[in-house]
Amino acid sequence: MLHRHRPALRPAQAVVVGFAAAITLGTAALSLPIAKAGGGSASFVEALFTATSAVCVTGLTVVDTPTYWSPFGQVVILVLIQLGGLGIMIFAALIGLVLARRLSVRSRLTTASEAKAVGFDDVRGLVRGIVLISLSIEAVTALLLFMRFVSGYSYDIGEAAWHALFHAVSAFNNAGFALYGDNLMGFVSDPWVCLPIAAAIILGGLGFPVIMQLRREFTSPLHWTMNTKIVLWGTVVLLVAGTAYITVLEWENPATFGALEPPARILAGFFHSVQTRTAGFNAVDIGLMHDETWLGMDVLMFIGGGPAGTAGGIKVTTFAVLFFIMVTELRGEGAVNIFGKRLSRAVHRQAITVVLIAVAAVIAATAALMLLTDADLDRILFEAVSAFGTVGLSTGITASVGEPAQLILVLLMFLGRIGPLTLGSAIALRDRRILYEYPKERPAIG
Repeated sequence: MLHRHRPALRPAQAVVVGFAAAITLGTAALSLPIAKAGGGSASFVEALFTATSAVCVTGLTVVDTPTYWSPFGQVVILVLIQLGGLGIMIFAALIGLVLARRLSVRSRLTTASEAKAVGFDDVRGLVRGIVLISLSIEAVTALLLFMRFVSGYSYDIGEAAWHALFHAVSAFNNAGFALYGDNLMGFVSDPWVCLPIAAAIILGGLGFPVIMQLRREFTSPLHWTMNTKIVLWGTVVLLVAGTAYITVLEWENPATFGALEPPARILAGFFHSVQTRTAGFNAVDIGLMHDETWLGMDVLMFIGGGPAGTAGGIKVTTFAVLFFIMVTELRGEGAVNIFGKRLSRAVHRQAITVVLIAVAAVIAATAALMLLTDADLDRILFEAVSAFGTVGLSTGITASVGEPAQLILVLLMFLGRIGPLTLGSAIALRDRRILYEYPKERPAIG
Protein backbone atom coordinates (compact mmCIF):
# COMPACT_ATOMS: atom_id res chain seq x y z
CA MET A 1 0.00 0.00 0.00
CA LEU A 2 1.44 3.33 -1.04
CA HIS A 3 1.41 6.21 1.39
CA ARG A 4 1.41 9.72 0.05
CA HIS A 5 3.58 12.04 2.06
CA ARG A 6 2.57 15.62 2.51
CA PRO A 7 5.22 17.99 1.27
CA ALA A 8 7.04 19.78 4.06
CA LEU A 9 6.21 23.41 4.63
CA ARG A 10 8.70 25.80 3.19
CA PRO A 11 10.14 28.32 5.69
CA ALA A 12 7.94 31.16 4.44
CA GLN A 13 4.85 28.99 4.75
CA ALA A 14 5.88 27.91 8.24
CA VAL A 15 6.09 31.55 9.34
CA VAL A 16 2.60 32.30 8.01
CA VAL A 17 1.09 29.20 9.59
CA GLY A 18 2.85 29.82 12.90
CA PHE A 19 1.66 33.40 13.21
CA ALA A 20 -1.85 32.53 12.07
CA ALA A 21 -2.01 29.76 14.68
CA ALA A 22 -0.79 32.08 17.44
CA ILE A 23 -3.38 34.69 16.48
CA THR A 24 -6.12 32.06 16.43
CA LEU A 25 -5.22 30.77 19.89
CA GLY A 26 -4.90 34.32 21.20
CA THR A 27 -8.30 35.24 19.81
CA ALA A 28 -9.83 32.20 21.47
CA ALA A 29 -8.22 33.03 24.83
CA LEU A 30 -9.29 36.67 24.73
CA SER A 31 -12.83 35.63 23.82
CA LEU A 32 -13.21 33.83 27.13
CA PRO A 33 -15.36 35.60 29.76
CA ILE A 34 -12.45 35.44 32.20
CA ALA A 35 -10.36 37.62 29.87
CA LYS A 36 -12.73 40.60 30.06
CA ALA A 37 -13.13 42.82 33.09
CA GLY A 38 -16.69 42.89 34.37
CA GLY A 39 -19.42 40.74 32.88
CA GLY A 40 -19.74 39.18 29.45
CA SER A 41 -16.97 38.52 26.99
CA ALA A 42 -15.19 40.40 24.24
CA SER A 43 -16.65 40.38 20.75
CA PHE A 44 -14.92 38.37 18.05
CA VAL A 45 -13.52 41.46 16.32
CA GLU A 46 -12.25 42.93 19.60
CA ALA A 47 -10.49 39.67 20.49
CA LEU A 48 -9.15 39.14 16.95
CA PHE A 49 -7.89 42.72 16.63
CA THR A 50 -6.17 42.66 20.03
CA ALA A 51 -4.62 39.22 19.45
CA THR A 52 -3.34 40.24 16.01
CA SER A 53 -1.96 43.49 17.36
CA ALA A 54 -0.19 41.63 20.18
CA VAL A 55 1.23 38.77 18.09
CA CYS A 56 2.30 41.19 15.36
CA VAL A 57 3.74 43.44 18.12
CA THR A 58 1.87 46.46 16.80
CA GLY A 59 0.04 48.09 19.69
CA LEU A 60 -3.08 49.39 17.95
CA THR A 61 -6.11 48.89 20.18
CA VAL A 62 -9.86 49.13 19.83
CA VAL A 63 -10.50 48.93 23.58
CA ASP A 64 -8.77 50.36 26.63
CA THR A 65 -6.21 47.74 27.69
CA PRO A 66 -6.07 48.44 31.46
CA THR A 67 -9.83 48.72 31.99
CA TYR A 68 -11.37 46.43 29.36
CA TRP A 69 -9.19 43.37 29.91
CA SER A 70 -8.98 41.48 33.19
CA PRO A 71 -5.63 40.49 34.73
CA PHE A 72 -5.98 37.18 32.87
CA GLY A 73 -6.57 39.02 29.60
CA GLN A 74 -3.56 41.25 30.20
CA VAL A 75 -1.39 38.20 30.86
CA VAL A 76 -2.61 36.67 27.60
CA ILE A 77 -1.68 39.86 25.78
CA LEU A 78 1.77 39.84 27.40
CA VAL A 79 2.35 36.21 26.38
CA LEU A 80 1.25 36.94 22.80
CA ILE A 81 3.62 39.92 22.66
CA GLN A 82 6.53 37.79 23.85
CA LEU A 83 5.73 34.98 21.43
CA GLY A 84 5.24 37.37 18.55
CA GLY A 85 8.43 39.33 19.11
CA LEU A 86 10.59 36.38 20.05
CA GLY A 87 9.11 34.23 17.31
CA ILE A 88 10.04 36.72 14.63
CA MET A 89 13.71 36.51 15.54
CA ILE A 90 13.71 32.76 15.90
CA PHE A 91 11.99 32.21 12.56
CA ALA A 92 14.30 34.70 10.87
CA ALA A 93 17.35 32.92 12.24
CA LEU A 94 16.03 29.49 11.27
CA ILE A 95 15.26 30.69 7.76
CA GLY A 96 18.81 31.99 7.55
CA LEU A 97 20.08 28.53 8.42
CA VAL A 98 17.83 26.94 5.80
CA LEU A 99 19.08 29.36 3.20
CA ALA A 100 22.69 28.61 4.08
CA ARG A 101 22.10 24.89 3.72
CA ARG A 102 21.05 25.40 0.13
CA LEU A 103 24.32 27.09 -0.78
CA SER A 104 27.57 25.45 -1.80
CA VAL A 105 30.16 24.56 0.82
CA ARG A 106 32.26 27.56 -0.17
CA SER A 107 29.26 29.88 0.02
CA ARG A 108 28.26 28.45 3.40
CA LEU A 109 31.74 29.03 4.77
CA THR A 110 31.75 32.58 3.40
CA THR A 111 28.33 33.29 4.91
CA ALA A 112 29.29 31.87 8.29
CA SER A 113 32.55 33.81 8.30
CA GLU A 114 30.92 37.13 7.37
CA ALA A 115 27.96 36.76 9.74
CA LYS A 116 30.07 35.20 12.53
CA ALA A 117 27.18 32.77 12.88
CA VAL A 118 26.98 29.70 15.04
CA GLY A 119 27.41 26.25 13.50
CA PHE A 120 24.84 25.21 10.95
CA ASP A 121 23.65 22.32 13.07
CA ASP A 122 23.56 24.21 16.37
CA VAL A 123 19.94 25.29 16.15
CA ARG A 124 19.44 24.83 19.88
CA GLY A 125 22.37 27.10 20.61
CA LEU A 126 21.03 29.68 18.20
CA VAL A 127 17.59 29.74 19.78
CA ARG A 128 19.13 29.72 23.26
CA GLY A 129 21.16 32.80 22.37
CA ILE A 130 18.11 34.65 21.09
CA VAL A 131 16.07 33.84 24.18
CA LEU A 132 18.93 34.74 26.54
CA ILE A 133 19.53 38.13 24.92
CA SER A 134 15.83 38.95 24.83
CA LEU A 135 15.15 38.00 28.43
CA SER A 136 18.30 39.76 29.65
CA ILE A 137 17.34 43.07 28.04
CA GLU A 138 13.78 42.76 29.28
CA ALA A 139 14.99 41.94 32.81
CA VAL A 140 17.30 44.97 32.98
CA THR A 141 14.57 47.25 31.64
CA ALA A 142 12.04 45.83 34.09
CA LEU A 143 14.43 46.34 37.01
CA LEU A 144 15.01 49.99 36.11
CA LEU A 145 11.29 50.62 35.73
CA PHE A 146 10.52 48.77 38.94
CA MET A 147 12.91 50.93 40.96
CA ARG A 148 11.43 54.09 39.44
CA PHE A 149 7.82 53.04 40.04
CA VAL A 150 8.56 52.20 43.67
CA SER A 151 10.66 55.27 44.47
CA GLY A 152 8.97 57.91 42.34
CA TYR A 153 5.31 56.92 42.15
CA SER A 154 4.61 55.11 45.44
CA TYR A 155 3.48 51.88 43.77
CA ASP A 156 3.30 48.88 46.03
CA ILE A 157 5.74 46.05 45.28
CA GLY A 158 3.31 43.87 43.37
CA GLU A 159 1.91 46.67 41.23
CA ALA A 160 5.36 48.05 40.47
CA ALA A 161 6.66 44.61 39.49
CA TRP A 162 3.72 43.90 37.16
CA HIS A 163 3.83 47.29 35.46
CA ALA A 164 7.60 47.09 35.09
CA LEU A 165 7.48 43.60 33.58
CA PHE A 166 4.62 44.36 31.21
CA HIS A 167 6.14 47.55 29.83
CA ALA A 168 9.64 46.06 29.58
CA VAL A 169 8.38 43.15 27.47
CA SER A 170 6.17 45.47 25.43
CA ALA A 171 9.11 47.83 24.84
CA PHE A 172 11.76 45.33 23.78
CA ASN A 173 9.30 43.62 21.45
CA ASN A 174 8.33 47.00 19.99
CA ALA A 175 4.68 46.33 20.85
CA GLY A 176 3.51 49.63 22.37
CA PHE A 177 0.85 48.14 24.66
CA ALA A 178 0.58 49.99 27.99
CA LEU A 179 -1.33 49.53 31.23
CA TYR A 180 -2.50 53.14 31.35
CA GLY A 181 -5.54 54.63 29.66
CA ASP A 182 -3.46 57.47 28.22
CA ASN A 183 -0.56 55.14 27.34
CA LEU A 184 2.60 56.82 28.76
CA MET A 185 1.41 60.44 28.75
CA GLY A 186 1.80 60.60 32.52
CA PHE A 187 5.55 60.05 32.16
CA VAL A 188 6.28 62.53 29.36
CA SER A 189 8.72 64.53 31.51
CA ASP A 190 10.26 61.57 33.35
CA PRO A 191 13.56 60.41 31.79
CA TRP A 192 13.79 57.53 34.30
CA VAL A 193 10.79 55.94 32.62
CA CYS A 194 11.07 57.20 29.04
CA LEU A 195 14.78 56.46 28.50
CA PRO A 196 14.84 52.80 29.68
CA ILE A 197 11.79 52.10 27.52
CA ALA A 198 13.39 53.91 24.56
CA ALA A 199 16.64 51.96 25.01
CA ALA A 200 14.79 48.63 25.02
CA ILE A 201 12.90 49.64 21.89
CA ILE A 202 16.09 50.61 20.07
CA LEU A 203 17.83 47.37 21.02
CA GLY A 204 14.87 45.28 19.92
CA GLY A 205 14.71 47.22 16.68
CA LEU A 206 18.37 46.59 15.82
CA GLY A 207 17.70 42.93 15.11
CA PHE A 208 19.19 39.74 16.47
CA PRO A 209 22.14 39.48 14.00
CA VAL A 210 23.32 42.96 14.92
CA ILE A 211 22.97 42.42 18.67
CA MET A 212 24.86 39.13 18.47
CA GLN A 213 27.73 40.64 16.52
CA LEU A 214 27.96 43.66 18.80
CA ARG A 215 28.10 41.33 21.78
CA ARG A 216 31.07 39.49 20.26
CA GLU A 217 32.89 42.27 18.42
CA PHE A 218 31.76 45.58 19.88
CA THR A 219 35.35 46.90 19.93
CA SER A 220 36.19 45.64 16.41
CA PRO A 221 34.06 47.70 13.99
CA LEU A 222 36.30 46.72 11.07
CA HIS A 223 34.94 43.19 11.42
CA TRP A 224 31.30 44.24 11.37
CA THR A 225 29.21 42.98 8.48
CA MET A 226 27.57 45.26 5.94
CA ASN A 227 24.22 44.49 7.59
CA THR A 228 25.45 45.61 11.01
CA LYS A 229 26.96 48.83 9.67
CA ILE A 230 23.87 49.73 7.68
CA VAL A 231 21.53 49.08 10.61
CA LEU A 232 23.65 51.04 13.10
CA TRP A 233 24.25 54.03 10.85
CA GLY A 234 20.67 54.02 9.62
CA THR A 235 19.33 53.85 13.17
CA VAL A 236 21.45 56.78 14.33
CA VAL A 237 20.60 58.94 11.32
CA LEU A 238 16.87 58.25 11.50
CA LEU A 239 16.70 58.76 15.27
CA VAL A 240 18.54 62.08 15.11
CA ALA A 241 16.60 63.29 12.08
CA GLY A 242 13.30 62.16 13.57
CA THR A 243 14.05 63.83 16.90
CA ALA A 244 14.92 67.13 15.24
CA TYR A 245 11.92 67.01 12.90
CA ILE A 246 9.32 66.19 15.54
CA THR A 247 10.77 68.53 18.18
CA VAL A 248 10.97 71.54 15.86
CA LEU A 249 7.46 71.12 14.45
CA GLU A 250 5.82 70.49 17.82
CA TRP A 251 7.94 72.91 19.90
CA GLU A 252 5.28 75.61 20.06
CA ASN A 253 2.22 73.37 19.82
CA PRO A 254 0.34 74.02 23.11
CA ALA A 255 -1.54 70.74 22.80
CA THR A 256 1.62 68.62 22.72
CA PHE A 257 5.13 69.92 23.48
CA GLY A 258 4.31 73.60 24.04
CA ALA A 259 3.20 73.13 27.64
CA LEU A 260 6.45 71.35 28.62
CA GLU A 261 9.75 72.74 29.82
CA PRO A 262 12.48 72.87 27.12
CA PRO A 263 14.37 69.78 28.39
CA ALA A 264 11.10 67.83 28.49
CA ARG A 265 10.30 68.93 24.94
CA ILE A 266 13.60 67.50 23.71
CA LEU A 267 12.98 64.31 25.67
CA ALA A 268 9.49 64.03 24.17
CA GLY A 269 10.86 64.63 20.67
CA PHE A 270 13.46 61.89 21.09
CA PHE A 271 10.96 59.51 22.69
CA HIS A 272 8.48 59.86 19.84
CA SER A 273 11.22 59.53 17.25
CA VAL A 274 12.07 56.21 18.89
CA GLN A 275 8.41 55.16 18.73
CA THR A 276 8.37 55.51 14.95
CA ARG A 277 10.90 52.64 14.98
CA THR A 278 7.66 50.59 15.26
CA ALA A 279 7.18 50.69 19.03
CA GLY A 280 3.90 52.57 19.39
CA PHE A 281 4.03 54.13 22.86
CA ASN A 282 2.99 57.76 23.07
CA ALA A 283 3.76 60.34 25.75
CA VAL A 284 1.61 63.09 24.20
CA ASP A 285 -1.67 62.95 22.29
CA ILE A 286 -0.69 61.98 18.73
CA GLY A 287 -4.08 63.13 17.47
CA LEU A 288 -3.26 66.73 18.45
CA MET A 289 0.03 66.88 16.55
CA HIS A 290 0.38 68.95 13.38
CA ASP A 291 -0.39 67.37 10.01
CA GLU A 292 3.21 67.99 8.94
CA THR A 293 4.44 66.00 11.92
CA TRP A 294 2.21 63.09 10.96
CA LEU A 295 3.63 63.09 7.44
CA GLY A 296 7.21 62.87 8.68
CA MET A 297 6.25 60.14 11.12
CA ASP A 298 4.58 58.26 8.25
CA VAL A 299 7.94 58.10 6.49
CA LEU A 300 9.80 56.97 9.61
CA MET A 301 7.18 54.32 10.43
CA PHE A 302 7.26 53.00 6.86
CA ILE A 303 11.05 52.53 7.04
CA GLY A 304 10.96 50.83 10.44
CA GLY A 305 13.92 49.13 12.12
CA GLY A 306 16.48 46.41 11.47
CA PRO A 307 15.79 42.99 9.93
CA ALA A 308 15.42 39.79 11.97
CA GLY A 309 14.36 41.74 15.04
CA THR A 310 11.17 42.91 16.69
CA ALA A 311 10.67 45.98 14.48
CA GLY A 312 8.47 46.24 11.41
CA GLY A 313 8.43 48.42 8.31
CA ILE A 314 10.34 47.75 5.13
CA LYS A 315 13.51 47.74 7.27
CA VAL A 316 16.45 50.14 7.43
CA THR A 317 18.55 47.89 5.20
CA THR A 318 15.96 47.94 2.41
CA PHE A 319 15.76 51.73 2.53
CA ALA A 320 19.55 52.06 2.61
CA VAL A 321 19.98 49.72 -0.35
CA LEU A 322 17.59 51.83 -2.43
CA PHE A 323 19.37 55.00 -1.31
CA PHE A 324 22.78 53.69 -2.37
CA ILE A 325 21.37 52.43 -5.67
CA MET A 326 20.08 55.95 -6.32
CA VAL A 327 23.41 57.54 -5.41
CA THR A 328 25.27 55.10 -7.65
CA GLU A 329 22.94 55.83 -10.56
CA LEU A 330 23.28 59.58 -10.11
CA ARG A 331 27.05 59.24 -10.14
CA GLY A 332 26.95 57.13 -13.28
CA GLU A 333 28.80 54.25 -11.66
CA GLY A 334 28.24 50.58 -12.51
CA ALA A 335 28.37 48.68 -9.23
CA VAL A 336 26.75 49.65 -5.92
CA ASN A 337 29.42 49.80 -3.21
CA ILE A 338 28.52 50.10 0.47
CA PHE A 339 31.15 50.40 3.21
CA GLY A 340 33.90 49.03 1.00
CA LYS A 341 31.92 46.05 -0.30
CA ARG A 342 30.00 45.52 -3.54
CA LEU A 343 26.28 44.91 -3.20
CA SER A 344 24.89 41.80 -4.86
CA ARG A 345 22.65 42.62 -7.82
CA ALA A 346 20.07 40.14 -6.54
CA VAL A 347 19.59 42.39 -3.50
CA HIS A 348 18.66 45.27 -5.82
CA ARG A 349 15.64 43.37 -7.13
CA GLN A 350 14.64 42.13 -3.68
CA ALA A 351 14.67 45.64 -2.18
CA ILE A 352 12.68 47.13 -5.05
CA THR A 353 10.13 44.31 -4.87
CA VAL A 354 9.64 44.67 -1.11
CA VAL A 355 9.15 48.42 -1.36
CA LEU A 356 6.72 48.29 -4.28
CA ILE A 357 4.58 45.64 -2.59
CA ALA A 358 4.64 47.60 0.68
CA VAL A 359 3.57 50.80 -1.08
CA ALA A 360 0.81 48.92 -2.90
CA ALA A 361 -0.47 47.41 0.36
CA VAL A 362 -0.57 50.78 2.15
CA ILE A 363 -2.25 52.57 -0.77
CA ALA A 364 -4.85 49.83 -1.24
CA ALA A 365 -5.65 49.76 2.47
CA THR A 366 -5.83 53.56 2.63
CA ALA A 367 -8.26 53.64 -0.29
CA ALA A 368 -10.44 50.95 1.31
CA LEU A 369 -10.45 52.76 4.66
CA MET A 370 -11.46 56.00 2.93
CA LEU A 371 -14.48 54.20 1.46
CA LEU A 372 -15.46 52.75 4.83
CA THR A 373 -14.90 55.74 7.12
CA ASP A 374 -15.45 59.49 7.20
CA ALA A 375 -12.01 60.27 8.64
CA ASP A 376 -9.60 62.63 6.91
CA LEU A 377 -6.98 61.29 4.52
CA ASP A 378 -4.05 62.29 6.73
CA ARG A 379 -5.47 60.37 9.70
CA ILE A 380 -6.35 57.32 7.59
CA LEU A 381 -2.91 57.25 5.96
CA PHE A 382 -1.27 57.50 9.38
CA GLU A 383 -3.40 54.58 10.61
CA ALA A 384 -2.59 52.45 7.55
CA VAL A 385 1.15 53.07 7.72
CA SER A 386 1.13 52.43 11.47
CA ALA A 387 -0.66 49.11 10.96
CA PHE A 388 1.54 47.94 8.09
CA GLY A 389 4.70 49.03 9.88
CA THR A 390 3.42 47.29 13.05
CA VAL A 391 3.98 50.54 14.91
CA GLY A 392 0.81 51.08 16.92
CA LEU A 393 0.75 54.87 16.97
CA SER A 394 -2.67 56.29 16.22
CA THR A 395 -4.36 59.65 15.80
CA GLY A 396 -7.26 58.26 17.81
CA ILE A 397 -9.55 56.79 15.15
CA THR A 398 -8.85 53.06 15.58
CA ALA A 399 -11.80 52.31 17.85
CA SER A 400 -14.28 54.42 15.86
CA VAL A 401 -13.67 53.31 12.26
CA GLY A 402 -16.07 50.35 12.48
CA GLU A 403 -15.54 46.60 12.30
CA PRO A 404 -15.06 46.30 8.50
CA ALA A 405 -12.26 48.88 8.63
CA GLN A 406 -10.79 47.22 11.71
CA LEU A 407 -10.63 43.91 9.83
CA ILE A 408 -8.68 45.65 7.09
CA LEU A 409 -6.25 46.88 9.73
CA VAL A 410 -6.00 43.31 11.07
CA LEU A 411 -5.01 42.08 7.61
CA LEU A 412 -2.59 44.96 7.20
CA MET A 413 -0.89 44.21 10.54
CA PHE A 414 -0.55 40.56 9.58
CA LEU A 415 0.87 41.37 6.15
CA GLY A 416 3.17 43.98 7.63
CA ARG A 417 4.62 41.56 10.15
CA ILE A 418 5.14 38.52 7.94
CA GLY A 419 5.27 40.16 4.51
CA PRO A 420 8.85 41.41 4.16
CA LEU A 421 10.25 38.36 5.93
CA THR A 422 8.36 35.75 3.93
CA LEU A 423 8.80 37.66 0.69
CA GLY A 424 12.54 37.94 1.18
CA SER A 425 12.88 34.25 2.02
CA ALA A 426 10.67 33.18 -0.87
CA ILE A 427 12.75 35.17 -3.33
CA ALA A 428 16.00 33.85 -1.93
CA LEU A 429 14.75 30.24 -1.87
CA ARG A 430 13.58 30.36 -5.45
CA ASP A 431 15.84 28.26 -7.66
CA ARG A 432 14.65 28.58 -11.20
CA ARG A 433 17.32 28.24 -13.85
CA ILE A 434 16.52 29.69 -17.27
CA LEU A 435 18.57 28.29 -20.11
CA TYR A 436 17.99 31.19 -22.46
CA GLU A 437 17.91 35.00 -22.46
CA TYR A 438 15.90 37.48 -24.45
CA PRO A 439 17.64 40.26 -26.37
CA LYS A 440 18.21 43.46 -24.39
CA GLU A 441 16.31 46.68 -24.95
CA ARG A 442 16.03 49.87 -22.91
CA PRO A 443 12.78 51.78 -22.53
CA ALA A 444 12.86 55.51 -21.82
CA ILE A 445 13.01 56.23 -18.07
CA GLY A 446 11.97 59.52 -16.52
